[in-house]
Amino acid sequence: MPPPSAKESLDAPLPGVVGDSPAMRGVYRLVRLVAPSRASVLLVGETGTGKEVVAHHIHRLSPRADGPYVRVNCGALSESLLESELFGHIKGAFTGAVDNKTGRFEAAHGGTIFLDEISSMSAKLQVKLLRVLQEREFERVGESRTIRVDTRVIGATNQFLEDEIESGRFREDLYYRLNVVPIFLPPLRERRGDIPSLARFFLEKYCEENRRDPSEIPEQVLTRLQAHDWPGNVRELENTVERGVVLSHGQPMNWEAMQPGHEANTRARKSKAHDLEGMIEKLVRLALQKLAPDENNLYDRLVRGVEKELLEQVLPLCDNVLVKAATRLGINRNTLHKKLSEMRNSTEDGG
Repeated sequence: MPPPSAKESLDAPLPGVVGDSPAMRGVYRLVRLVAPSRASVLLVGETGTGKEVVAHHIHRLSPRADGPYVRVNCGALSESLLESELFGHIKGAFTGAVDNKTGRFEAAHGGTIFLDEISSMSAKLQVKLLRVLQEREFERVGESRTIRVDTRVIGATNQFLEDEIESGRFREDLYYRLNVVPIFLPPLRERRGDIPSLARFFLEKYCEENRRDPSEIPEQVLTRLQAHDWPGNVRELENTVERGVVLSHGQPMNWEAMQPGHEANTRARKSKAHDLEGMIEKLVRLALQKLAPDENNLYDRLVRGVEKELLEQVLPLCDNVLVKAATRLGINRNTLHKKLSEMRNSTEDGG
């Protein structure tokens, strides 16, 4: 057989990654083209689409493969903790800093750092990250000595950063530094042709892990799997197949064995949607009651009123802890703090 062409080599599935759809072949091609370079990469995709898997492959295929690969979830830490985690600190820099600490950027010198949920990073840390990308240098928290690093940055987000820039939550200059090579990870519903091969891959994996005899997935079950929208993407499909393996007792996979989770998830989503609709209706009604009958500029006043009512209801539910409230609302803690400050200022001004 003749050797594969350059195009076929670039488009071939990556080791351990399942999927042969045109959308995924485009991902494989970009990964192989960008990996040998020093360029920053921005991975964009919904939760569960495999951003970290792709980041690993970029590192593995790069000249930095023998260097460290360091992952940081920017959305899991507060601003102060994330700053210390990324850049390190010296002893006594703040309460609890009992020893010097090497930051993740320093630890990733000569390798790759993967910054997941990068859109949740505060404005202060965005400035420090921009400097690292531009100048390859930073200072530890509490120290004036400049540290230089050679670290490749891969960022990942499930948000459209263009929208975050427009809303003032993300720096435009940082976006252009990160977005040298963007790679979009398609949701599973946009590559349904990959579902059968993914399902069989997970079936084999979990049969082996659970010491079950090799099983099979009947065509009618595959049809049902392909018809599902998979809001949790590949991760949700994996969990569903694992559940099917556990509950099928070594017999051929059946839809009923997978259904309990689907039914529970569906009921939970419907219940959540119903509760949310009720809350929105209540908030709008409360906001309208506070507006004069002949009020002008109704839309802006109503939106501000609804937002105020929402914050006043959510904060007590979260014991007035901003981090918990921001997580519940699905917004950044700094954004919540800004909204609360604006709300207090408006109240003081008689608005």
